[in-house]
Amino acid sequence: MMAQKRVTVYLLSGFLGSGKTTLLTKAIDHFTEAGRKPAVIMNEIGEVNLDGQLVANEVPMSELLGGCICCSSRGDLATALHELVTGEQPDLIFIESTGIANPMEIIDEVTDASLIIPVELKAVITVVDAPQLLELNRTSRGKTYRLMKEQIRCANLLLLNKTDLLTGTALEEVDALVREWNPYATNHFTVFSQIDMRLVEMLEEEGREAIHLLDEQGSHDHEADSRTSHEEHEHEHDHAHEHGSHHHHSHSHVMAYTHFFERAVDSNAFEEFVSKLPQEVYRAKGILSFSDTSSRFLFQYAYREMDFVKITPKGEVPDVAVFIGENFSRNAVRDALLKLESMFDSDTKS
Repeated sequence: MMAQKRVTVYLLSGFLGSGKTTLLTKAIDHFTEAGRKPAVIMNEIGEVNLDGQLVANEVPMSELLGGCICCSSRGDLATALHELVTGEQPDLIFIESTGIANPMEIIDEVTDASLIIPVELKAVITVVDAPQLLELNRTSRGKTYRLMKEQIRCANLLLLNKTDLLTGTALEEVDALVREWNPYATNHFTVFSQIDMRLVEMLEEEGREAIHLLDEQGSHDHEADSRTSHEEHEHEHDHAHEHGSHHHHSHSHVMAYTHFFERAVDSNAFEEFVSKLPQEVYRAKGILSFSDTSSRFLFQYAYREMDFVKITPKGEVPDVAVFIGENFSRNAVRDALLKLESMFDSDTKS
């Protein structure tokens, strides 16, 4: 085992809608063109892997759905790593965690797996939604804010993304905040997660030293955060202990609703619905058929901005949308979507 070549692993972290999948697709293209074979482990809190539709068909991919790697899917990660390494023999593996994951938990999982599987975690890359972080820092420093802090503190490379939406003074403010939390990582201002991929290659060279520093730097702070998290989510710990699990949860406040459409809806009516989503819903995505167009669309919604892209899904993919947020009403979202579907029925009958 010691003589066997170890597969490089990169962990992509960052809150919901920050731009992780955009970075992932750029990294895959770069390494593929360089003659290396990448593979992907993609984690989604929802029941379907929508972001995986953006990954090229030829890229081996393992999906961990319906939960977060660091809690309900804990243990599945080692299995996914083993299957990719033995079945696909990639040169490197990207793990894109769900936006609500605590990277320290995943680091533990990968390093544990490396004892029996020929993989080596080289770096944690965190993508930060700079405007969102700045607003949370100025207004409500709640659970989401603390989770973003954990994701930032664990990184070797930080992408302060969507910086085109901030002024110079605001950029300086968010940059200073991030450097205070993590003075060890290199920071880069980005738009659409665009960076020179040679920076990622450099992380591969520096991987062992960087992760060692991360373990030393993060262990003390992580223990302190674990105590805080334990006090906030004691009932979650009790439930976990019943199942033999002993780790802290930093995101038990996050919830998801998956809606499967039975029929197409009007595109304008759907856009209006998305624009009026409550602030508690901070991420949504889906693949939809619209009654007023022949194309199918991948839609993305993050931090009150939405985007629609024409797509030809891989395989049989139903019309589906996933909504993620904090303590919002699933029933209200469901009823509104059912109303959109019934509107199409009414138009057809008339």
